Amino acid sequence: MEDRDYGTIRIKLDEMIEKQNISKNKLAHRAEMQRTQLNQFCKGTVTRLDTAVLARLCCALDCKIEDLLEYVPPENEEK
Repeated sequence: MEDRDYGTIRIKLDEMIEKQNISKNKLAHRAEMQRTQLNQFCKGTVTRLDTAVLARLCCALDCKIEDLLEYVPPENEEK
């Protein structure tokens, strides 16, 4: 299997937090998650996306999944 760039998923949680003017502490409480886990999402250092956590974040922020995640295609896409 060759190494191939498939692009990446960008987490836009920081943007949503700013847009909704909510503190990280309040969001962590509403989404029932640890503040350290929330910080990983904000920094984009999460390696595996948990659908239950994403659902809780969407519920807590009253937003859609596409408000939190964005697919960024590879820069040098070969066809």
